[in-house]
Amino acid sequence: MTVTIALANQKGGVGKTTSTVSLAAALAERGRRVLVVDADPQANATSALGADPLEGGLYQALVDEQPLDGAVRATGTAGLAIIPTASSLAGAEVELVSVMAREFRMKRALQPLREHFDVILIDCPPSLGLLTVNALAAADEVIIPVQCEYFALEGLGHLAHTIELVRRNLNPKLKIRGVLLTMYDARTNLSRDVETEVRRHFDNTFRAVIPRSVRLSEAPSHGEPIQRYDPLSAGAKAYDDLADELLEQFEESTVAGGTHGT
Repeated sequence: MTVTIALANQKGGVGKTTSTVSLAAALAERGRRVLVVDADPQANATSALGADPLEGGLYQALVDEQPLDGAVRATGTAGLAIIPTASSLAGAEVELVSVMAREFRMKRALQPLREHFDVILIDCPPSLGLLTVNALAAADEVIIPVQCEYFALEGLGHLAHTIELVRRNLNPKLKIRGVLLTMYDARTNLSRDVETEVRRHFDNTFRAVIPRSVRLSEAPSHGEPIQRYDPLSAGAKAYDDLADELLEQFEESTVAGGTHGT
């Protein structure tokens, strides 16, 4: 079964795109067929995987309901593909305002691609606008990256409420797969305190914790995920651990008779 996961947080700078491309690469290295959908008009996932911006693609799929299969691009990592985007995607939110069933455009666009991939990861913009709602309506699950900083929990309640509204009105099967702690600095009390607080509020917080890392910050400028840029780094190890933990959960769901597994 294919699982579609949206990585969402309305706060910017929480490591959402880094987590999308790094988790995607780690899953691909474990033999999964992975597709990254860049649903953020900033197109950071596009550049992080070394792809050229694509003005049509997702924009035309959302606005004109054009097929997405021609927008899929291979990357330098075997088994990992991407649907690139460009800044023009920002216009989709305006153009879809008066469209009937506008929240389901991304779901319909991705449906034909599900048979070709094991995991689809959607990199959402840092907002709770129509693009993010489309991603949540299209997804089976959500991963919420949370930066280990003072305001980490600020806005998480709003995001959880939005996810609940989407579940109630648009996508009954949507679930929060887990909260992912990012930019963790073990040298500071702050990071440890934030981790304690997040785990207290969210019992589905992943065991894997993503460290603050210069190498993770450098990798996107080279158009490579951390697994290719520096596979021995602490950042690569952390995302490898996250991929293993995610696959372990999928396996447990399959054994328990769940609907998701790869």
